[in-house]
Amino acid sequence: MEVLDDGRTVGLGGAKQRATLGFLLLHPNKVVPTSRLLGALWEGDDAPVTARKILQNAVYGLRGALSSGRGATGAAAPALLTRPPGYMMRVDPDQVDLHLFHALAGRGRDHLAAQDPETAVTLLRDALALWRGPALADLVEKDVAWPELAAVENARLDAMEDYVEAQLACGRHHEILAELEAMVRAEPLRERACGQLMLALYRCGRQADSLAVYSRVRAVLVETLGLEPGHGLQALQQRILTQDPALLLPRAPARRLLDAPDGGARERLLAVPAPADPVTAAPADADRAPAEARRQSGTERRQVSVVSVRTRIASSLGGAGGERELDDLLDGAELLVREQIERFGGVVTAAIGSISVGLFGIDSSQEDDARQAVLAALAIRDVLDVPASAGAGGERSTVHVVVTTGEVMLRRRGRDAVPAVFGDVLDESQELLCESPAGEVRVSEEVRRASEHAVRYRRSDTHPLNWQAVAALGGGEDEAADDGLSVELDVLRGLVKRTRQRAVPHLVTVIGDPGTGKSRLLAELRRSVAEEPDGPLVLSARAAGGPGGPGGSPLTVPGELLAAFCGIGPEDTPGAAMAALEHASLPLYRSEAVREQRIPLLWALVDPGGEPAAGEARPADVLAAWREFLLLAVQRRPLVLCLDDLHLAPETALEAVEELVESAGEGPLFVITAARPELLERRPSWAGGKSHTMTVTLARPERITNEQLVEFLLSAVRNEGLQRLNGSHAG
Repeated sequence: MEVLDDGRTVGLGGAKQRATLGFLLLHPNKVVPTSRLLGALWEGDDAPVTARKILQNAVYGLRGALSSGRGATGAAAPALLTRPPGYMMRVDPDQVDLHLFHALAGRGRDHLAAQDPETAVTLLRDALALWRGPALADLVEKDVAWPELAAVENARLDAMEDYVEAQLACGRHHEILAELEAMVRAEPLRERACGQLMLALYRCGRQADSLAVYSRVRAVLVETLGLEPGHGLQALQQRILTQDPALLLPRAPARRLLDAPDGGARERLLAVPAPADPVTAAPADADRAPAEARRQSGTERRQVSVVSVRTRIASSLGGAGGERELDDLLDGAELLVREQIERFGGVVTAAIGSISVGLFGIDSSQEDDARQAVLAALAIRDVLDVPASAGAGGERSTVHVVVTTGEVMLRRRGRDAVPAVFGDVLDESQELLCESPAGEVRVSEEVRRASEHAVRYRRSDTHPLNWQAVAALGGGEDEAADDGLSVELDVLRGLVKRTRQRAVPHLVTVIGDPGTGKSRLLAELRRSVAEEPDGPLVLSARAAGGPGGPGGSPLTVPGELLAAFCGIGPEDTPGAAMAALEHASLPLYRSEAVREQRIPLLWALVDPGGEPAAGEARPADVLAAWREFLLLAVQRRPLVLCLDDLHLAPETALEAVEELVESAGEGPLFVITAARPELLERRPSWAGGKSHTMTVTLARPERITNEQLVEFLLSAVRNEGLQRLNGSHAG
């Protein structure tokens, strides 16, 4: 904040004096009650007994500083007046840069609405040029956090978005790109700016980068707020996928030569109506006409996910039937592959011998096509990958699966017929399939990025596709995708709902050996809860343990939960991590003194330098601060905490989890943990005999044998034959 008098800087005194003037200038020419000023200068109960006297001294000092100036020519000098029940800052609005900003931005917005983007660009650029950093940055550095400052910052961001919209309307997508990318990095939750960046990249010919922006935005929204992008952003993504011509700039206005009175000619610009904002508006019927015309003409381009599968049945499984029975087994395998691909929303477009190709997104591209393709691939792997047995002569029936994504050309033969598909991605997929290891699902980098929120991956450099899909929505030690957990999942969903409705805390422990689906159950619950509108905030952590078993730092699990709450990632610098921690703590601690006392303790949990280190703070004090933080947070929004591999956690961490639930009182806190049976061997009384606790025990699913596979595949062939026979009789 600066006060200038004919270019000369006016001294404003100390922090309280500057804060008083800043708050009054945010409400110019309005009476601000003394009580409100005191609340702005001291938070909560921190005001000293002499607060009113300090305020009076600040007002006296400001009056002296302002009266020493001569004031602008032709304008009344600013004055700080006493007006019951408080004070008023009388000032010509045109002398305050914040007022000038609002005025210029408003005029620019009016010209933009009137389809005059060039003038709008000039006005909005002038408005934004008044900014030299955060509003009242000198006060913010001293922990001032007034709601009015957040409103001012939002007004700046709104003006920036209006400026970008005007530049895009003028066709300057190349010029605005760098500035727009920086804005989206700084404000990843502003969907309008993200949509503008998608549009600018698309107009620059960078369609893949444009769609990548959408994926990042969606990931941030889902992870931080549990929300999907708005309808406008979703519609824009679909229009980019279908290459909607309406997203491109309209042609330049046509020029017509008109007869002039002097016998010459003059030019006249014919007005072209501005198209609807492509970022926020869904396509109109006219916008869809070109795409529909291409569909009716028989060909169109689509972004699809491709699942390529090659099965191999052990020759010894042919039995007495020899090659004929082996052919039946291959036929049954193809039917099973088709069933799984169609189950997850795909279409089998080719099946030749032992190779099948399924496509996801040929009818309408969806953002979850890659995820569904990988889930189908995992389901195929789990059924057809059978270990060798003595009955098979040591041979093994194997399956190879590859998932890629890319653009294809579709040629439709009829409304209901499977279209012919052409594209380099299909050839690439088949080449990669030849090199893929048996029993593994390999995916491309693009597929991994689009589905990593739903699938656990393992990196391997032994194949051109160096990402191996391990398990659907899995993690930790559980690599088995178990579809038999629907009953348990329904029970857990009901408990989460009960926790929210009745504000009753719950502690649920899922016990099971490796491979029983514990981690999958937790991940499925996380996904289900995150998809609920206005649902609880879901936080996850995993115990690391020590060498060969339980141990490690007792701060690991609490640290991961706190970092997730604050949005702190491993790539964040210490400064960014501290800023995120302070920002998350601000609404929880009304007392600045209490907050300043808790921050160092909480910092010991989220130190981005690597392993959490408590420094001089005792772990007990750190964990007490963590428990208090979450209990305050749960009063503002329900929390669901998912803790995996808890049997590896040290005793202190286990006690902290139990104490957290016991201390929640009537808070809507739901804690679910997954652990091996060793947890109960270590602590037989874990959560036992306490109210609102529950233990779910999972059994290991049985693995299919070669004999079962043969019967299963032959049964599929017989059922298919019966369906065809019944169909012919019905005909």
